[in-house]
Amino acid sequence: MNKILLIIQREYLSRVKKKSFIVMTFVVPLLFIGMYAIIGYMFYKKDELTDIQKVLVIDDSKDFINKFKNTPALEFRYSQQPSEAARGEFERSTDDYLLLIPKDKKNLQLLSQKKPGISVIGDIETQVNEIARTRQLVAAGIDTSVLNAKQAQLRLNTRQITEKGEEDASSWLAYGIGFVGAFLIYMSLFIYGVQVMRGVIEEKTNRIIEVIISSVKPFQLMLGKIVGVGLVGLTQFLLWIVLCLTIAGFAGTYFSKDLHLKDQSKEQIIAKGIQNDSPVDEGAAIITALDSIPLGYTIGTFLFYFLFGFLLYSSIFAAVGSAVDSETETQQFMLPITMPLIFTFIISINFVINSPDSPLAFWLSIIPFTSPIAMMIRIPFGVPVWELILSMVLLVGGFLLITLIAARIYRVGILMYGKKASYRELIKWFSYKE
Repeated sequence: MNKILLIIQREYLSRVKKKSFIVMTFVVPLLFIGMYAIIGYMFYKKDELTDIQKVLVIDDSKDFINKFKNTPALEFRYSQQPSEAARGEFERSTDDYLLLIPKDKKNLQLLSQKKPGISVIGDIETQVNEIARTRQLVAAGIDTSVLNAKQAQLRLNTRQITEKGEEDASSWLAYGIGFVGAFLIYMSLFIYGVQVMRGVIEEKTNRIIEVIISSVKPFQLMLGKIVGVGLVGLTQFLLWIVLCLTIAGFAGTYFSKDLHLKDQSKEQIIAKGIQNDSPVDEGAAIITALDSIPLGYTIGTFLFYFLFGFLLYSSIFAAVGSAVDSETETQQFMLPITMPLIFTFIISINFVINSPDSPLAFWLSIIPFTSPIAMMIRIPFGVPVWELILSMVLLVGGFLLITLIAARIYRVGILMYGKKASYRELIKWFSYKE
């Protein structure tokens, strides 16, 4: 045990003391916050950052003339010329699009100098359908001005019935927390798992491994490297969480002052948002949504699935590193290792996050190879205790089983040189006796 602790200490301190670790620990949260701030700013100012697209309208039906509304992104103008002449005019003009509306209004065409953006097509289609709908309502004797004035602007206030009573059940915040947790685990398994593999390859190619093996058993060396690098990743994540919460606290204080919310209590804000005939206050919605998410429980489960997910996958990466002589030879083994992670991440953000209680979501969160990502998607939505315990037990058991298999390959592979390993060779190494 002392030897394993020495290896863990060496792997941990050698990485934590690097300047790159210190820089990335403080820079990554700022980069993420800066990135999302820029994305939010660009989304908020998207109309000012895009050029106005000019649309020339040729309306043979005469039903759409002067009915299109200019937007910050689209500007409409009309021409009375025949379609063929308009095509020639369009090719010589500075217009970006030519909208042809035939008399029967059945085969509308949008011609462009280049491929149109999806939002442009959607905006024009929306206006076309709205104008056509308005004409049909007028033809039916319905006053559209009265109809539009009476349109209800309703918003669902989602509540979940629990043993403690009714709680906020807003899914958008759960979606965000689940996605961020799954994404961090997805990236960390690649980053830190590859670090284990590279460390093994480096020691093997430098022949340092032969000296080390004379003092410790291969299993002790492999376990020490895996746990040491895992603790490095865990330390970095804890520091990131502390930094992000600190920055979020300062940002929340700043914005609360800016919105004049400093002197209002939480109950006053929430009460304001649920008054009769008044829209839900965004500040109240955010506060109640945050209260419904158990952050301590979520962070605790995140750390558990990160740690044991890393231990499971890094043991496989260590076995692969011991079986090859250079990093270029690892490509044949990387796809089978990473496929469960890629598959689960894609399925989780497209299906599991919309159906967190489905049978597929359940099985993905139970299987050890997929549970670190799938369960992190489900946890903010609420997972039964027995499912969480079963998932954790199977993940720990899967880690122990995979470590046993990887160790039997590792003990042979680290002393093999000049021979390209295949899956058949790995099976032989596993079957060798001590």
